Formats: sequence, structure tokens, C-alpha cells
Amino acid sequence: MPTIKDILIEMKNLSELMVDLAYSAVLFNSNDAAEEVLKLENKVNSSNYDIKIQCLVAARSMEDAEKLTALLEIAEAAESIANAAKDLAEIVIKGFKPHPVFKMVMEEVEEIIISVTIQKGSELNNKSLGDLFLANRTGMIVIAIRRDESWIYGPDKRTMIYEGDILIAKGTEIGSELLKKLSSNEISLDEISDVIDEE
Repeated sequence: MPTIKDILIEMKNLSELMVDLAYSAVLFNSNDAAEEVLKLENKVNSSNYDIKIQCLVAARSMEDAEKLTALLEIAEAAESIANAAKDLAEIVIKGFKPHPVFKMVMEEVEEIIISVTIQKGSELNNKSLGDLFLANRTGMIVIAIRRDESWIYGPDKRTMIYEGDILIAKGTEIGSELLKKLSSNEISLDEISDVIDEE
């Protein structure tokens, strides 16, 4: 059975991912991303329940209970974030279109979210995220990958990228342009450092 620490780490990671996916769902009007948010919300709820059970079992005195209360509050905060992301995703599922102001606001924030499709000939094809060092090279972090009818969320360095994959990534405006060009084979990995130096 996972420890309370492990569960809290998973809840933190899942709630952050849900927020990113929920914004992606609204920005790109993606029902699939929205549905994935709802699935993740169920996992967060389940994790919060597991933490409550473990805290009840662990509390042997009033002092223990007081210490564990802080952990329960952290778990509740993570679930509140997850619930807010779910509410955002449900807007997409219900068919409401985002107000133009929403997209304007999202374009003004420092960290932007983009969706790119890996085209034929792209150097990203058939390589792992660990091999590509995309975060270091472009400043973009891949938060999810759509492959055919399934999703890979929270991809790690071992996750492979293939032609036709749709990457959801977040980062800087400059980085987003580099990732778009890499995915469409307009630029090579070797050329990236030259572009960054020019900027």
C-alpha cells in the first residue's frame, strides 16, 4: 500500500495535470481532453479517500491527530484544485464555446499551452522525450500526448513520440514556435541553438 507521502505527491501531480488539460480542452475545444480531466478527477477523489483512511489508522493520540490534520488539509486543497479543473472541463463537454476574452487572456500569460502534431520527417519521430531533451532545448514541457484514440498523460523521459502523435505542451512563446517548427520538420534539432542565440 502506498504511503501518505506517495499519495500526496500523486495528488499534487494529478491536480496540476488536470488544470493544464482543462485549459487545453477549452483552448482547443477538445472533448477528449475534457473527458480525460473527468477520469483524473475520479482518481484524485479516490486518493483523497485513501489518505483519510490511512490518517485514521495512524492516529493513536490527540497529538497524532493534530499533526495529521495538516496532511488532510493539503489533500483537500489538491482535491479542490481538481474539482475546479473538472468544472472547467465540463464547460467543453456541455458544448459551451469559450468567450473571446478567455483566449485573449490565455495569450497574455507568460506560460502558454499549444497543441502540435508530429509530421512525417520530423526529427521528433521515433524518439523518446529523454533522448530529445525538449524541455532544455525549447523550454516546452509535454504534459500529454494523444495517440490514435488514447491519451498518455504526464509522459516521462521514457515516453516515445511517433508520427501522428498530438503533443500538448506548455512553455514560452519562443519555445512554442520552436516546437511547432520541429514537429512540422521546418527546423532541425541542431538548428535550435542558432535560433535561440539570434533571439
